[in-house]
Amino acid sequence: MSETIDIESEYVTRVEGHGNIVVNVTDGDVETCEWNVVESPRFFESMLVDRDYTEAHHVTARICAICSISHTTASLKATEAALGVELSPQDERLRKLALYGETLQSHVLHLGYLALPDLVGKQSVLPLLDSHEEEVETVVRLHRLGNDLTEAVAGRSVHAQRHLPGGFSKLPEEDELDALRDRLESSWGDVEAVADLLLELSGELPEFERETEFISLTHPDEYAFYDGTLYSSDTGELDVSDYRDIVNEAVVEGSTAKYTAHNRDSYMVGALARFNNNAEQLGPMATAVADRFGLEPVCHSPYLNNVAQLVEIAHLIEASITEIDALLADGLDPQSEYHTPEVDVAAGSGIGAVEVPRGVLFHDYTYDDAGEITDANCVIPTNQNHANIQLDMEALVPTILDRSEDEIELTLEMLVRAYDPCISCSTHYLDVEFVGE
Repeated sequence: MSETIDIESEYVTRVEGHGNIVVNVTDGDVETCEWNVVESPRFFESMLVDRDYTEAHHVTARICAICSISHTTASLKATEAALGVELSPQDERLRKLALYGETLQSHVLHLGYLALPDLVGKQSVLPLLDSHEEEVETVVRLHRLGNDLTEAVAGRSVHAQRHLPGGFSKLPEEDELDALRDRLESSWGDVEAVADLLLELSGELPEFERETEFISLTHPDEYAFYDGTLYSSDTGELDVSDYRDIVNEAVVEGSTAKYTAHNRDSYMVGALARFNNNAEQLGPMATAVADRFGLEPVCHSPYLNNVAQLVEIAHLIEASITEIDALLADGLDPQSEYHTPEVDVAAGSGIGAVEVPRGVLFHDYTYDDAGEITDANCVIPTNQNHANIQLDMEALVPTILDRSEDEIELTLEMLVRAYDPCISCSTHYLDVEFVGE
């Protein structure tokens, strides 16, 4: 048993930022156990004030280069709700496709490039090119598929060009969608290959559970990503308009990021939360993947968020095929290139809530009569998970003190990465230094 431990893991990157793991154990007693977020605030809400309604989604897309479509979508939904703009069924399907593509690529990136090395004892994906070349090539194909799907709809895979309040400036060609449908259909072998590998290595996922609350969107007709009402595994359905009283953001000592709490001291958002709340609405292929791993709601292991992401990869492929089939069956309504939807500008407030790779995202804007923002609020999924990571660490550390220092180090790293809090955080190795003996 490790009687004295001093862990100071500095600059564990977060959403284009940094966080630290600090653990101190003296004579077998845990004295300090902290997940510190030390990234400087970037004040995106302040940047939005006085911005025109046509600019907000371009500004907020820059919050995250991995989830730029996600922020674009939430931003547009907030603007459209505030100005009373309604989307056509066609544009809504295209919005879903772009969101599905981005979530697909993000999940694949995390599983294949960032989580997998932990399970094979490597510090990055590069050594896997020698030991698991075929599997890495499979991951690359799936990752590219997600990017190509987003690019076909949004114009590019990062920082959408075509999304506008009320619709799209340009539509994809029907033959583009048809070709993507064929690639989606052909990707099942790759999904199965990733599932085979993760199942083979699943014994390397630490065994740990801590009961918590799970919050996500839910929808009566589909596995919720683009739209829905809020749902808590503790309290049931919640109104999106009450999101401030649900997340209860609060400043905490030792973190520049706010923590959130609803019915308990913390809650979790993301793939595992969506699965726990909406598993019965998964497609048949996704359900089959979950069954292979024995993943059932309600699951309280944060490490199995990785498995839930794999389940969602399968569902996103199924859902994308469904949306493309509907679009091709109806035929795309023609519109001019560089189309600008008509919007009647008026004062108003609106909230956009969207499920993005790391959980439910909120954008909330108030506009004046000129169509300029007077007040803005954004609540990011990663921030909603910080308190849960902290409490997981507090529960986990005392249970692993009988392990070697290397095992403790890896287990804590894997806990942070299990939440997929951001690409920067997951990509870089957590440099944990044990000072005491």
